[in-house]
Amino acid sequence: MTHDIRDLVSGPGGLVALGEPTHREPAFPQLRNELFAQLVDQGFRSIVLEIDRVTALAVTAYVRDGVGSLDAVMAEGFSTFFGELPANRELVAWLREQNERRPPAERLSFHGFDAEMENMSAPSPRRYLEHARDYLGLDLDVAGPAGDDERWSRQEAILDPTESIGAGPEAERLRCLGDDLLVELHARAPELVAATSAAKWRETRTRLTAGLGLLRYHKQAARRVDESTRISGLLATRAALMAQNLLDIRDAERHRGGTLVFANNVHLQRNRSQMAMAGMDLRWYGAGAIVSAVSAEPYTLIVGSLGRSESIGLRQPEPGSYEHALQDRVTGWELLPAAEVAPAGTRTDPTGEQGYFPLDRATLDGADAVLHVAAGTPADLP
Repeated sequence: MTHDIRDLVSGPGGLVALGEPTHREPAFPQLRNELFAQLVDQGFRSIVLEIDRVTALAVTAYVRDGVGSLDAVMAEGFSTFFGELPANRELVAWLREQNERRPPAERLSFHGFDAEMENMSAPSPRRYLEHARDYLGLDLDVAGPAGDDERWSRQEAILDPTESIGAGPEAERLRCLGDDLLVELHARAPELVAATSAAKWRETRTRLTAGLGLLRYHKQAARRVDESTRISGLLATRAALMAQNLLDIRDAERHRGGTLVFANNVHLQRNRSQMAMAGMDLRWYGAGAIVSAVSAEPYTLIVGSLGRSESIGLRQPEPGSYEHALQDRVTGWELLPAAEVAPAGTRTDPTGEQGYFPLDRATLDGADAVLHVAAGTPADLP
C-alpha cells in the first residue's frame, strides 16, 4: 500500500484514470489534487475532469494564459455543481500559479471530457453549428431548421420519445449540415489555421463535435423502443462522445506528457457499466472501457472506494463486502494494487440518494489499483 501514485504508474506518459465512487464525498477531489501534483513531478502535463468539454474551454484559457478571473471561470467554466466544490477551485488556482512560472511548452493544461447530456434534458445544437458556420465564413441557415431552443431543452424531449424532435426532418437537416461543416473544416484546415490559429481551429472542431453529439443524443431519445433499451442507448451515446473527447485530448497532449482523468468509476471502468433505475436494468460501455480497448497508449485504472462518510450518510460497510475488507487494512486512505483485494461480496447498504457505486468483482478485475478512503471528510467542514 502507498500514498504515492507514482508507485503504480510507470513513466511520464499515457492516461491515468482515477475514479470516485460518488460525486458527493469531498475527500476524493481533495486527494485527486494531491495525486495529480505527484504526477506533475513525474512529467504529466494535463488533467481532465467530468465536466462539459466546451464549457471547460474558459477554464483552459484561464489556467494556461490567465484569461478572465478565477471567480468567473469557477462560475461559468464548470457544468453541474462542480464549480462550487472547494477542491476544484483549489485545483484551478494551483494550476494557474504553476503556469505563471512555466514556459509555454511546459504549462499544465485543464480539460473537460463530458457533454451536455443528461437523462432529464439536453440543449439545442444550434449554437455549436452556428459557431462552425461563422468560423468558416459560410451563409447557411441553422436557426431555421433548429427552431426554438426550448423545443430541444425541455424535459419532455428526452423523457418521452413521442415528444422528441430528434428523429424529425429538421434534426435530419441539421445532421447533414453538421457533417458538411465538419468536412469543410478539415478540407480547408491549412488556410483556416493560417488565417486564425491552430488553437482556434481545434476549438471550432470541439464545438462542432459537441453539436453533432447532441444531434445523435436527441435522435436516440426519439427511438420508439422499450424504455430500458432507449435509456441504455442514451448512456451509450454520451459515453461514446466522452471517449472521443478523451482520445482527442490525448492526441493533443501526447507529445507533452501524461494525462490524469478524474470521473465517477462508472465512466472509467474497463468492464461494462450497469445501473438499476426506475425498475430498469441499464447496461452500456463507459468511456474508459472504450478508450482502453482502442487506444495504443497505456491506460491505468484506479477505482475509488469509500468505507464510511458523514457527508452522504454512509455507515460502516457490512461484513463480507469488499469495502469492509479494505476497512480492516486501511487507516485514512491508501492506494493498493487491485490484485491484492481478495474475493468478497458487493456492498448492499448504499442508497440511490447517496450516489455511491459499490465495488464488485468485475470492476476490480478490470482495475489496476484501488484508492480506498476509510472515512470521508467530516460533514461540518466546507
